[in-house]
Amino acid sequence: MSYSVETASQILRQSMRETIQKYSFWYLLQGCLMVVAGIFAILFPALSSFAMVRFLGWLLIGTGIVQAFGVIGSRSAPNFLLQLISGALFVMVGLMFLRSPVESMLTLSLLLIVLFMVEGISKIVFALTIRPLPNWIWVLFSGIVGVMLSLYLWSRMPVTGIWLIGTLLGISLISEGFAIALLAWQIRKRRSEKADPNTADLPV
Repeated sequence: MSYSVETASQILRQSMRETIQKYSFWYLLQGCLMVVAGIFAILFPALSSFAMVRFLGWLLIGTGIVQAFGVIGSRSAPNFLLQLISGALFVMVGLMFLRSPVESMLTLSLLLIVLFMVEGISKIVFALTIRPLPNWIWVLFSGIVGVMLSLYLWSRMPVTGIWLIGTLLGISLISEGFAIALLAWQIRKRRSEKADPNTADLPV
């Protein structure tokens, strides 16, 4: 039995809604824990940056090993050698991260600064391209902020490398955790209002 793309999308959305409603407490708990972890990462950015680099190192090693084992059984494949070299490079980079976590933090921070710069420049070009559409000035402003932020972080290297990764990790955890917790809280609140006969007739 085949479904259209729209029908399959509706089924998937309905399944996700039912899952969130059924396990709303665990989603709420997950969101709260993510917020706490994010606050910890911001309060101790150097420690969280170090832990993030170590985790990334082990992740790269694991990825390389799995990829190498996966291609061993397919030696006749045309890209066998490239896949094997790719897996070996994953392992080597992971070992470098574990062996020199401080240097790895500086390298990753430098890559993030370059990313901020490129993203800021692209937003500026995009804003000037779509001018005078509504709110184009805010796109331009965000691009200028991104460029200025990257220049400031660059001027503060290598000190920036110690706290940048941990701070960004904390911000990401807090924002995502808050969104998940708020969603789960609203679902539980709406469910309790429907279950309460005194509030069943009130507008939501």
